[in-house]
Amino acid sequence: MLTVDYDRLRIEPGTTVIDVGCGAGRHSFEAYRRGADVIAFDQNAEELAAVDTMLVAMGEAGEAPASAKAQVVVGDALALPYPDASFDAVIASEILEHIPDDDTAIAELARVLRPGGRLAVTVPRWLPERICWALSDEYHANEGGHIRIYRADLLREKLEATGLRCTHSHHAHALHSPYWWLKCAVGVDNSSNPAVTAYHRLLVWDMMSAPALTRAAEALLNPLIGKSVVLYFEKPAHFEKPSHFGKPAQ
Repeated sequence: MLTVDYDRLRIEPGTTVIDVGCGAGRHSFEAYRRGADVIAFDQNAEELAAVDTMLVAMGEAGEAPASAKAQVVVGDALALPYPDASFDAVIASEILEHIPDDDTAIAELARVLRPGGRLAVTVPRWLPERICWALSDEYHANEGGHIRIYRADLLREKLEATGLRCTHSHHAHALHSPYWWLKCAVGVDNSSNPAVTAYHRLLVWDMMSAPALTRAAEALLNPLIGKSVVLYFEKPAHFEKPSHFGKPAQ
């Protein structure tokens, strides 16, 4: 289940990509399939081991072009271990809402993007997320959980303050919002609840089968209750680093 539109990022064979906070690796896998040179980057070494196993299996199975490269790297999003302008494309999907010092993380995302390159950032959308927080403290009040709810316009301003230019935005995964509202209502860890299990089966079926009816329904509902907001940025070809670049906002 992808949140990011890879055509907007222009990911193709030879594109250098870093997926910051890659988690289980879904966006790294798709970039690799498209022939990119991918770095799956995360602070969770255990989860990255599973991502590495999958990337190796994909290569052996011929699911990616022979020219494509992929590796996993354990590290901190607040101090990416790469020089300025290292990547053609940067992905940061559902990570900024977890990071206390999001200004530094945003500065790092912009720093490693080359001039002319593209960045995709996704976070939970304000309204669906606000409903989750209202229904359940357990949903967000835990170690490593969501510590803030973004308004899309304010997040865009944070990224534009680094010198990037916003090129597009959209919403995604509307069918997932009711699922999370349901989980928050019955207990986030109550996976055995009949309604939760039934809805989960529906989501799995939808992801595996992609029937036209649910795809059309989600497309109609995304502007209203899409679970995620996706913002796309481009670093100007003649990029000039702002004087406050990398410094926390006052």
